[in-house]
Parts: sequence; structure tokens; C-alpha cells
Amino acid sequence: MIFKRIKTYMVYTKPKVWWLLVFTALGGALAAGGSKTPLNLLALSALTVALGCMGAEALANYMDRDIDALMERTKNRPLPRGEITPKKAIIFGLILIIGALITSYLANPLASILMGLGIFDYTLVYVRWLKRKSRWNILFGSFAGGAPTLIGYSIVANTLDLFAFLLALLVILWIPAHIWSLALRTKDDYIRAKVPMLPTLVGERTSTICIASASLLTALFSLLIIFVGNLGIIYLVLALILGSLLAFQSLRLLIKPQVSLYWKLFKFSSPYLALIYFALIMDKLFFTF
Repeated sequence: MIFKRIKTYMVYTKPKVWWLLVFTALGGALAAGGSKTPLNLLALSALTVALGCMGAEALANYMDRDIDALMERTKNRPLPRGEITPKKAIIFGLILIIGALITSYLANPLASILMGLGIFDYTLVYVRWLKRKSRWNILFGSFAGGAPTLIGYSIVANTLDLFAFLLALLVILWIPAHIWSLALRTKDDYIRAKVPMLPTLVGERTSTICIASASLLTALFSLLIIFVGNLGIIYLVLALILGSLLAFQSLRLLIKPQVSLYWKLFKFSSPYLALIYFALIMDKLFFTF
């Protein structure tokens, strides 16, 4: 029984979302310290970002419980199904967020500030204020996606530099196309819940241009940061391959818009970001001393 309860609360935090952000935090940490990054700081980066992301998702699910119940994609989440009460849900989220703020502060005040800003941007700016009001909601909520990289970097370096901001910007650029592709495939869900994601308010052609343009910009940007971060052959090769695949899917979508192609782009975008950060990590582990 206890294991089932633990699983329910774990599912409630949306691990399919936060594991990738934890990975970007590790990438940020290794980008700052290279192969000499202390293991305790790597562990602290992973822990504090995991707590922060889990807590932010828990609060977001609490605030979105009404629209989650209306959408086919989300109606089986623990809160709409009644597996967790709203009171327990919000208490659970707040405990996780407090844990994230404490652990990040133990690293340094800068990491704690970044953690607070990331949680504020996601839960209040995006979910509470703009998600149900503006077609550009995800653009204003994208900083939260880049924050884990900055947190990991700051935990190791105790500061931020241009490379740290560019790595975070890569994630921020990646987010709109990823979310808009999903929103276009599940357009009826968002319309039913009255959530004005961009693809629900503009034509398919305009949505296609926005998604493809954001994807192409992400692919290009992943190559431009090579010149700032002193990245080597591992990153260069993988970024070229992955960027070419992302660009190909984006251009194909522009030429022949189809729902199946939107979904393929969405399904590719998660491993794309993970592999880009994997290339970064491998490069810093083996070529930065």
C-alpha cells in the first residue's frame, strides 16, 4: 500500500517532465567545472533541481486541476481522479519547494535566487497568470525551463557568465516548438478547457511557421554556442547530426503540414535536448580539465 501511495505522489510530480530538467542542471554543473567538478556539487545540483521541479509541477497540477479534468490527455492524473486530495496536493508541493530553496541556499545564495525565480516564473507567471489568458503564455514561462541549467552552473561556479546564459537560452528556445507541437496535436483538448495556446487561436499554417521557425532557430543556436563554450569534437558532431535531423523535420513540416509530422517533431524534441546535453556533458568530462 505504501509503495502504491509513493508511486501516486511520484506520478503527480510529472517525472517525464522534470527528469530532463535535472539532466540540464547536471549539464550546467559540468559546463562550469568540467571533469574536476566535485561529485557532492553534482549531487546537490541534481537534488535541488529535482525538488524544485517536482514542487513546481505539484503546485501547477493543483492550480490546473479543473482544466486537467476536462482534457483527455490529463484527466487521468492523480488529482482529477481523486487519488490525492487538493489539500494534500498543495502541502506536498510546498514541502518540496521549501526543500528546494533550502538545499539551493546551502549551495550559495545565487542558486537559491535562481531557484526562486524559476519557481515563480513557472507557477505564477505561466500557470496562474498567463496560461489561461495569453497566446504567448509559453514564451513568458520559458525562463523556468532554462533556470535548472543556471542553477547547476551557479552551484559549481558560484557565479554566472555568458556561456551559462547561452546554455539556458538554448533550453528557452527549445520549449515553444516542443509545447506548440503538443498543443497542435491535442488542439481540441485545449479548446475544450479554454486554454489559449497559440495553435488554438491561429491557423494551422501560422502555427506550422512558428513551430518550424523555433525548431530551426534552436538547431542553429546549438551550433553557435560552440564558439563561446570552448566545446570540442563530441559536441560538434552530435550537434551537427541532431541539428540536421531537427531542421529536416521542421522543413518537412513547412512543406507538408500534417498532424502526424507535428507529433513526430514533438516526440523527437525531448531526446534532442537530452542528447545535446549528453554531448555537452561528454565533452566537458573528457576534454575539459
